[in-house]
Amino acid sequence: MQTIGLGYDSHRFGPDGVLKLGGVEIPHDCGLLGHSDADALLHAVTDAILGAAGHDDIGELFPDTDPQHRGADSSVFLARALEIASDQGLAVVNCDATVLAQEPKLAEHKKRIKANLATLLSIPIERVAVKAKTNELMGFVGRCEGIAVIASVMLSDAAD
Repeated sequence: MQTIGLGYDSHRFGPDGVLKLGGVEIPHDCGLLGHSDADALLHAVTDAILGAAGHDDIGELFPDTDPQHRGADSSVFLARALEIASDQGLAVVNCDATVLAQEPKLAEHKKRIKANLATLLSIPIERVAVKAKTNELMGFVGRCEGIAVIASVMLSDAAD
């Protein structure tokens, strides 16, 4: 059996904090705001895994009203989604993510992000795609108010 999940997340910029995407710190004069570390890329991938496994979204498992998750590293959320999939006998086949960011430019960071995602997902780096797009100055992304991410993940029977 193979299933596909789609995930989306967005966070706005704020003057404090660190900008993390895919678990990698990106130098920028603003961080992303959120209850956890606001890693929109890991949040979107987590949602994609949960969707492919037929589960609720990240907010159901890790509500932003729970003080336990304040400032949490988003790799914890991803690890939990992977556990849920594994408990169903499913494993990640590949991951494809598109980061929408007018700034900062991500070209020089994509290799590190891709490598970290491959490690977190326990798949070969060749099965991870990370693309970066601007929004051509349109919308909240184009006005440099935040970052959005769309991710898809395929799960397959772990025995395959």
